[in-house]
Amino acid sequence: MNKSINKSAESGSPFSSRRGDGGKVNNRLDKLFSEKKTGILNMYCTAGYPQLNSTVEVITALQNNGTDIVEIGIPYSDPIADGPVIQQSNMQALENGMSIPQLFEQLKNIRENIQLPIILMGYMNPVLQFGIDRFCEAAAAVGVDGIILPDLPMYEFETMYQQYFKTNNLKFIFLVTPETGEERIRKIDSLASGFIYAVSSSATTGNAQHPADNKAIEDQQAYFKKLKDMNLVNPILVGFGIKDKQTFDAACTHTSGAIIGSAYINALKNATDIPATTKDFINSIKG
Repeated sequence: MNKSINKSAESGSPFSSRRGDGGKVNNRLDKLFSEKKTGILNMYCTAGYPQLNSTVEVITALQNNGTDIVEIGIPYSDPIADGPVIQQSNMQALENGMSIPQLFEQLKNIRENIQLPIILMGYMNPVLQFGIDRFCEAAAAVGVDGIILPDLPMYEFETMYQQYFKTNNLKFIFLVTPETGEERIRKIDSLASGFIYAVSSSATTGNAQHPADNKAIEDQQAYFKKLKDMNLVNPILVGFGIKDKQTFDAACTHTSGAIIGSAYINALKNATDIPATTKDFINSIKG
């Protein structure tokens, strides 16, 4: 452990190696997937959006209205996997003053009231600037359960960084697409933990369209069924283009659940009452 981590550990900051929930716990993603096999709703929100101090309010509203997992996006100026809606929320959050240290400060007491699994989704550049070992320790300290870094190559994860996630009891989630070959999917399955994020189509978030014709719908369902029939170790959650009850239910047909991001960010954009907006949005998904 480097000096900066030792210093923060002594001061009791969120960068200490102590878990934010009073000690090391079993990972909440393991518990969720052991108890619930389908219909899992993972909701994405951008840290520091719509206001800098909205993060905890949004997470609380999501938990109170039946979300199973919260995925918190760490704002970045060049989010390559994200479409215009989430890109705009990233820029707004950065303008609001959100940063990785600010996020960990906001989350330092989150486990006093939040029990559902929390995932951080971000990009390598700001994480490397922060220090990936320090990042993993800080995430574990506040009670984070998993990490998504879409631009971290599988080889580099396996040979350089995997140890940091394992040491801190953090699940690492990889993405697969309809173009990912079976051999690579099985390699990803051997390295991933928590779940595998199945991108519904080759597009950025918010730009993936739910198929409009029968052939496209059949192709998408065939892709989900292919993943199911591979009998992978990790559960599958579908993301990109999931925006309403129809698309959520379709994604859940052959998988454990789905991830919703852009549609919820859109709902929050002009929200004057985050709890009420969140309640209405999730009710529209779950029916």
